[in-house]
Amino acid sequence: MEPRTVIPIDKNWEFKQADKEDSKYLPVGQFPTNVHLDLLAHKLIPDPYIGKNELDVQWVGEAVWVYRTSFASPAVGSSAKAVLAFDGLDTFATVVLNGKTILETENMFIPERVDVTADLKKDGRENELVITFDSAYLRGWKLVEKFPDHKWGCWNGDNSRLAVRKSQYHWGWDWGPALLTCGPWRPINLEVYQSRISDFWFDIDVDKSLKAATVTTYASTEGNVSTEGSDSKVRFDISLNGKPIAGQVAGAGLSAAIAIAEPELWYPVRYGKQPLYTVTATLEEDGKVIDSVSKKIGIRKAELIQRPLKGEPGTSFFFEVNGIPIFCGGSDWIPADNFIPRISKERYYDWVKLVADGNQFMIRVWGGGIYEEQAFYDACDELGILVWQDFMFGCGNYPAWPELLDSIKREAEENIKLLRHHPSIVIYAGNNEDYQYAESVNLTWEQDNKDAESWLKTDFPARYIYEKILADACRELTPSVYYHPGSPWGGVDTRDPTVGDIHQWNVWHGTQEKYQNFDKLVGRFVSEFGMEAFPSVKTIDAFLPLGKDDPDRYPQSSTIDFHNKADGHERRIALYLVENMRYAPDPLEQFVYCTQLMQAECLASAYRLWKRQWKGPGREYCAGALVWQINDCWPVTSWAICDYYLRPKHAYFTVKREMAPLSVGITRREHRHPRDKYTRVHVDVTTQIEIWGSNLSLDDLEGIDCVVGAWDVETGRQTYSRAVNGSDPLVLPKNRSTEIIALDVPEPLKEEQGIDAARTVVAAYLVRRADGRRLARYVNWPEPLKYAHLAKPKELRAELSSSDEGGSGGGDWMEVRISAEVPVKGVALECEDDGVRFEDNLVDIVPGEVVTVRVRGATGGSVVSTRYLGMV
Repeated sequence: MEPRTVIPIDKNWEFKQADKEDSKYLPVGQFPTNVHLDLLAHKLIPDPYIGKNELDVQWVGEAVWVYRTSFASPAVGSSAKAVLAFDGLDTFATVVLNGKTILETENMFIPERVDVTADLKKDGRENELVITFDSAYLRGWKLVEKFPDHKWGCWNGDNSRLAVRKSQYHWGWDWGPALLTCGPWRPINLEVYQSRISDFWFDIDVDKSLKAATVTTYASTEGNVSTEGSDSKVRFDISLNGKPIAGQVAGAGLSAAIAIAEPELWYPVRYGKQPLYTVTATLEEDGKVIDSVSKKIGIRKAELIQRPLKGEPGTSFFFEVNGIPIFCGGSDWIPADNFIPRISKERYYDWVKLVADGNQFMIRVWGGGIYEEQAFYDACDELGILVWQDFMFGCGNYPAWPELLDSIKREAEENIKLLRHHPSIVIYAGNNEDYQYAESVNLTWEQDNKDAESWLKTDFPARYIYEKILADACRELTPSVYYHPGSPWGGVDTRDPTVGDIHQWNVWHGTQEKYQNFDKLVGRFVSEFGMEAFPSVKTIDAFLPLGKDDPDRYPQSSTIDFHNKADGHERRIALYLVENMRYAPDPLEQFVYCTQLMQAECLASAYRLWKRQWKGPGREYCAGALVWQINDCWPVTSWAICDYYLRPKHAYFTVKREMAPLSVGITRREHRHPRDKYTRVHVDVTTQIEIWGSNLSLDDLEGIDCVVGAWDVETGRQTYSRAVNGSDPLVLPKNRSTEIIALDVPEPLKEEQGIDAARTVVAAYLVRRADGRRLARYVNWPEPLKYAHLAKPKELRAELSSSDEGGSGGGDWMEVRISAEVPVKGVALECEDDGVRFEDNLVDIVPGEVVTVRVRGATGGSVVSTRYLGMV
C-alpha cells in the first residue's frame, strides 16, 4: 500500500466574468483568492477602501464569475482513489472537472471532498477544473421570495443574507462596507490514497490535583486499512518541544488512552506558560507509513462556573483554568479584512500579540464573520489568549427549511472538528444577538417550552438551530467545552444582568447613558460594550484619495462620513464629546485626539468599575468585560480600539492600564443632604472619592500604602498628600478587588482660596512601604472635564532618552520621560515614524511627578511630540 500524497491545486488559475460576452480569462493575483482581489490585481476596479470607491464596485457582487485551472493527472493505483478536497468555496459554486459537474455548493463554511478517480484523465494528461460562482446576493433574494411565510428581518445588511450561509458582514455592517465576495477562498488539494486518517481528535482529562492527565486519542480511518489479512495499526505519539513523552499503538479506528504524569499545563497569558504538546497519529500497514497527521494541544482544565453568589441575585459566570478564576478582560473580534485570503499568518499573529500585550485575556470571535483561520487560533494557543467562539449567525431571524438545517448541521460538525483541538477555545455560543432581535420584534420564544420540534412551527424557528442542532453537535464532538445558546443569553431575558452574559449598549445605543455611570450598567459578564473614535490621522490620510491634500480632510466631510457606517454616528459622537469636553472640529488632528480621548475615558471607566465587582470567591459579581471591538476590517471610524493598520487608538492603552496585574481605581460622587424634607436651599453638599485596589495576580500583596495627593487644576498647587491607610499597611488579597477607603475630596484651601472639589485633581498611588516604590497610579479629575479651567502648561516636557531596562520582549528600548508644572489631562505621545511604538500613551500628569513611557523603534534622532486636552 502506497502512502497518501497531497498535491496542491494552486497553480495556473485564471478568472473572468461569466455573464459578460467579451470577458477574457486573466491570471489570478494569488491563491487562495476572491474576485475582488483578482480584479484589484489587474486594476479593473478601484480600491474599495479608498474614498467612496466602495460604491463603484457594487456590480461585482451581482455578477457571475468563473475560475479555471489545469493540472496533470497523478498516478493512481488500481486500489487507490483520487479525491479533490475544497477547503472553502465562497459560496454558490458549480464545480466541473473535464466537462462533468462534480459538485454544487451553497455554504461557504463547509469543506467539501469529491472522489474524482473515474473523472481524471490518464496518467500525465491535463485535466481542466472549472468553478462558476453565482451571485450570493441575488440568490439570497430568490430564497427570500421562495419562503414568503418566514418572518424575515434583521439588523445590518438586508434580509437576503439570512438565507445564505456566507459571512454575514459581506452585506455591510455598522462598521464595515458592503462587498459581496466570491471565489476559492481556502486551499484546494488533490489527494491520492488507498487509506488515510480521516479525523483525529482528543479527549483530555486533567485530574483535580493537576498532577496527572489522560489524553485519549482517536483516529478514524478511511480506505483499505481493515482488509482481511492486513496488518493495519495506528501509532499515537506525544512529544513536547521535540522530546518524546509517551506513545501507544492501537488497531485502525480504535482509540488509545495515554497517561501523562506531571503534565506541563497550558495557562492563560500572565498566569503561566503555554506549553503545546505535539500529538501525532501515524497509520501503518505492514510496517509501512501510509498516512500521518499531527496536531498541537494544550493540557488544561477549563470550566465555566455558574453558581449562586453571596448577597446578590442570580449566578456567577466566570471561567476557571487549572483552578484559577480569570477576570476575562478582553475584546470582540471581527474579520481583519473584507478580503480574507490576503490576511497572512503573520498578520494574524500580530493582531493576537497586540491583544496579549494589551493585558487582555480573552477574544470573542463574533458570529457575523467566519470560523477563523487556523493561524488565528494557533496564535491564541501560543500566546495564552482564551477564545469565546460564536457560531456564524448574527442579528436576525434566520429561516429553517429542511435543506438549510441539513447544511447548518454539516457546517457545525465540520468546523467543530477543525477547531476542537485548540486549548484556547473555552466556550461556544450559538449566535450573536439573535435572541435579542427576537425580543425586539416580539417573536415567539417561550423559554419553558422544551419541545424542539414545535419551535420549527413558530415565527422564531432558528431556536431549533441554537438549542438543538448546534447544542447536539457540541455535545457529541466537543463535550468538554461549554455551549452557550447565544450571546447575550441568560436569565429572564437577554438583558438580565444577573445570569449569563449581556451586551451593554446603553452607552452609545439605547438610552445613551453617561459613561461615568457604567457601574450601574454592570452584568455578570459583559461580552459587548463600546464607544466610537476616529482612527489615526495617518489612517484617515490613507483612505482620502488625495491624502493630506484632499479637500475632504475635515471631520464632517462626506468622504470621512462615508468611512463611518454607524447609524446616527454624527449625533452620538457629538453627544458624548459635548457632554464631556471642550473641543472643535479644527484642526483635524485635535478633533481626532478628542474622540480618542473620549473613547479612552469611556472604556477605561467600564473596565475599572466592572473589575471593581470582581471581589473574590462567591462574590464574582462581574467576571468579564469584552470591548466591542479590538479591530477593523477596513480603514474606518468605528468602535475599534486598534484600526485596520494595527495602529492602537488611545483606548488601547487605557484598557491596558486597567487590566494590569495591579491597578488602583477612584470614583467621585456628589452627595446632597437636605436639612429637611422640603428645602431646596439648605442642602449640605459633599463630594466624596472611593478608592479601591485590583490585584489580578496570584499572590497577596502585603506592606502597601495608599498615598493620595490633590492639586488645584488651575494653578498646579498641591493641596494634599497623605497615606490614607494610616499606620497599618494594606493587604490586597490575590485575584480580586479590595475596597481601600472612601473620603471627602480634600479641600483644605476652599475657604481661603476657593480651591474646592470642582477645582481639585486627585491621584492615588499604591506604594510599597519597604522601599517607597510606586506600583500603581490613577488620576481622577473633576467631571465633566469641560467645566474644568485647565491650565496650559508652560513646562510640559517629553524627553526621549535611552532606557535603563530592556523590554520584556527583548530588543532595544528607549524611554520618554513626561512632566509638567500643572495638571495635564491626557498627554498623548506622537511620532510621524510608524516604526516607533509606545508601550503606553495618553497619560495624565500631575506636578512633581515624572511618568516614564518605554518606546520601541526610536533612535536618538526620533522626534516625539505631545498633544493634550485644552491644547487648542
